[in-house]
Amino acid sequence: MIMVGVDVGGTFTDLVLANMQTAQQVIHKVPTTPGDPSVGVLQGVSELCALAGVSPSEVRYVLHGTTTATNAVLEHKGAKTGLITNDGFRDILHIARHQRVEHYSIMQDLPWQARPLIERAHRKTVPCRLIPPDGAELVALDEDAVRRAAQELAAEGVDSVAICFLFSYLNPAHEDRAAAIVRAEMPGAFVTTSSSLSPQFREFERFTTAALSAFIGPKVGTYVAALDAALKQIGVTGELRIMASNGGVATARMVTEKPALTLMSGLAAGVLGGGWVGDQAGRNRLITFDIGGTSADIGIINHGQIVETDARSTSIAGFPLLMPMLDIHTIGAGGGSIAHVDAGGAFRVGPQSAGAAPGPAAYGRGGDLPTVTDANVVLGRLLPGDFLGGAMTLDSAAAERVITTLAARLGLPLLDTAEGVLTILNANMANAIRTRTLQKGIDPRGFALVAMGGAGPLHGAEVAAMLAIPEVIVPPYPGITSAMGLLVTDLKYDAVRTMFQSSGQFNLTRINADLDGMQADLAGRFASDKISSGDVTYARIGDLRYVGQGYELKVPIPDGPVDAAAMDVVLATFHKAHAAEYGHAFPQNPVEVVNLRVIGRGAMPRLTQQQASKSGTLDSALIRHTDTVFRVNGALAPYATAIYQRAFLPVGQPFSGPAIILQKDTTTVVPPGWQAEVHPAGSLILTQKVQS
Repeated sequence: MIMVGVDVGGTFTDLVLANMQTAQQVIHKVPTTPGDPSVGVLQGVSELCALAGVSPSEVRYVLHGTTTATNAVLEHKGAKTGLITNDGFRDILHIARHQRVEHYSIMQDLPWQARPLIERAHRKTVPCRLIPPDGAELVALDEDAVRRAAQELAAEGVDSVAICFLFSYLNPAHEDRAAAIVRAEMPGAFVTTSSSLSPQFREFERFTTAALSAFIGPKVGTYVAALDAALKQIGVTGELRIMASNGGVATARMVTEKPALTLMSGLAAGVLGGGWVGDQAGRNRLITFDIGGTSADIGIINHGQIVETDARSTSIAGFPLLMPMLDIHTIGAGGGSIAHVDAGGAFRVGPQSAGAAPGPAAYGRGGDLPTVTDANVVLGRLLPGDFLGGAMTLDSAAAERVITTLAARLGLPLLDTAEGVLTILNANMANAIRTRTLQKGIDPRGFALVAMGGAGPLHGAEVAAMLAIPEVIVPPYPGITSAMGLLVTDLKYDAVRTMFQSSGQFNLTRINADLDGMQADLAGRFASDKISSGDVTYARIGDLRYVGQGYELKVPIPDGPVDAAAMDVVLATFHKAHAAEYGHAFPQNPVEVVNLRVIGRGAMPRLTQQQASKSGTLDSALIRHTDTVFRVNGALAPYATAIYQRAFLPVGQPFSGPAIILQKDTTTVVPPGWQAEVHPAGSLILTQKVQS
């Protein structure tokens, strides 16, 4: 079976082809085509198949990570969207929760007010009302009002509609009927309901999730449909699967129905790829560290489990999102990040980026601002004639010129300025990791840092040293690890139902009925996707909190019928989780179950155990020695640095830094005081030597 992973980045589209029977792997990169990413995808798939010597018709699956939805929200370039909701609740999307995002700022940016997904003029209200606890009808749905609202939206040029009613998570009948009417009145429009996306309480977050889905729906649907059709035109008869924010893949049909599944599609694959690389090296506590040209993405894997966001922090571009999502933190720090002096005279790096065009000055494409890449060139860490495996020559004179200009403004020597650029960038990234670890009660010293992306291996060791992380793992192909992550995932769907039950008063009959019902719903989805029931596994989770708290913790529910003993186990697990998260627990206090969840995984073929392709010798891998600048014990000085070709390094033989390791998709820096060794699975393991 042949599978292709395609990850579209801002500069390059990365591809990997894997034959699951022969273990053959072929990698490829093509320039991303921002106007229509599918053009670059098709070019890459065609060229990749030619490189591998296979016909496109032999490809069984194309697994794709896309930033179409992400960029539509970040750039605020979505559909003209309308809303139909209850009378009197037109402004839920604007009012939100009256919480201050920044408690002490008088100049806050509230995206739902500054950049609304749905303009107020396109928010329509109709008479209807359901009430708790079971969604009984208090006011019937006025179907004529729904028709009038749809006709008004159509006349206003709206091409996407979100239908959001209070308490629809208890009973979707009103939303479903309204959706049917709108589809009849607005043929061709994208129509979604809040209960189909996220049937759980918290109306602002649920309404916003539906608004996000409607905002991106037409663009995502058009892109996926066009890509699927174009793949068939070049001979790919296999299935297209799209990476979802929850760390699984979904069918093209599911993504078209629920485009919000893909809001973090492009980032999730990187964490999965980093987890797979760590697992190959025998590590299961990992910090994934993916640095590209513009941003750095950070994920946490604790004891083999990828950390997911909670209801308090799940968002995109500031908009809350009530859907499962991997906890990925992104900052504006990458190879193209611009170094500058701000209005207050402070030396800063990023978040502005030179991007791919014109790019850093060293690219020789007209860039005239100092960037991280230029600083690396000046310090000798990027070698002008060996960039991208020699496919691109860097302009060292241009890099030195822009760093010299910055140095003059700062009043610092050239090398100190270049090293300062890297130090500030590394500190920004280390601080970002602290927010996902130390500030959440996780000690990073017990983890390994997986340095990925084109720039991750350049900075990995120095960032790890700032956090006392003991080792850095550099994947065999750091620049395409996200694409490889697509080939180690499963088809994954989530179901959720809200219920409010307190300890001592659990309705076990309802708990079992809800869990069984959700599992049956998911089983139906997998069956429609032609996944055998024997290849599907389920996990059950409860969202628990102490009575009176505002937010919950996710706690696993044991398999089998849920009885009093099982709930005792769930409560004990919750108390432990609360102590780990907040530093304390209250076992004597009543606990409330607010949501039940079922997660289904349909197993897909995946990459097998990897091995280093070959083992050479240090002498055969050594290209030359050159001077590279490092700061050691407070002193900045040039050090004789060995330059190695990674493909010829021996397996299992440690060698000391300073060293620079070259390969086509990245450059790895081993600073003084560090050593590196090729693991049998092919990854480089960098460790800081113990000072005697």
